[in-house]
Amino acid sequence: MMEWTDRHCRYFHRLMSRHARGYTEMVTANAILFGPKNRLLAFSEQEKPLALQLGGSDPGALADAATLAKDYGYDEINLNVGCPSDRVQNGRFGACLMLEPLLVAECVAALKKAVKLPVTVKCRIGVDDQDTDQALDTLADALIDVAVDALIVHARKAWLKGLSPKENRDIPPLDYERVYRLKQRLPDLVISINGGINSLEEALGHLKHVDGVMLGRAVYHNPELLLTVDDTVFSTPNLLKDGFEVVELMAPYINTEIQNGVRLHNITRHMLGLFQGCSGARAYRRHLATAGTLKDADSQTLLDAASLIKRF
Repeated sequence: MMEWTDRHCRYFHRLMSRHARGYTEMVTANAILFGPKNRLLAFSEQEKPLALQLGGSDPGALADAATLAKDYGYDEINLNVGCPSDRVQNGRFGACLMLEPLLVAECVAALKKAVKLPVTVKCRIGVDDQDTDQALDTLADALIDVAVDALIVHARKAWLKGLSPKENRDIPPLDYERVYRLKQRLPDLVISINGGINSLEEALGHLKHVDGVMLGRAVYHNPELLLTVDDTVFSTPNLLKDGFEVVELMAPYINTEIQNGVRLHNITRHMLGLFQGCSGARAYRRHLATAGTLKDADSQTLLDAASLIKRF
């Protein structure tokens, strides 16, 4: 979700669920150590609970980055060893680290020593020609040895050779049963499942076998999935009832951000999936894609776009 789940996206999503845990886009340890720390790490308290997702393979650099990040108030540090893009392979982080389980364990041990926060790992079931039974078990066992707090498993192999990251979203097939077997073998390890889950109904089905479900693209493209998460999953009242209430609550946030020099499109690009399936949704998206990019666009532009949706 790099360049997707930025702070504007996370604020928007948080309006719809108070309990679902948010994750930052993956940030490399070196970017934090040598880049604009406040821009990379700062977030609104209203985004919590929030996990910082780190990328990297140097235990010392990861520990130093987590130490810098802890004062910002994150609820979790998550090490990503599941992203298959060329960029992360070249930097020796992401899914290629599935091939080095002992190094991943060393990174987790360094993170746990550096911060008193839950440290979790997001991974795949394997990469390329690995045997997924052996690869995932080996990684999980190594992480248990260093007291990892949870494992989030994308139930598809990462294919580092011969497939683009886009193609790897569909190829090879998802193998949810492999994640279920891992949970059966390691009942005391907190395990969440990820990959190709498109509805809360599907999520509830997975929760019969594992401890948690991570939704990424499904929520980004259809954010109103979050409107019923609190009631359906956490047995607490939902915050809002529909996308119109979300838009109304986003207006003051947008006004503040525009005063701070943010362009409207940088915020509303994350909101194009609202009103999916509603009459007028195409006109809503078109208005934001055109008027929303103008220099003087503001919260009224969003309100005007929402007025194009037919209420029933």
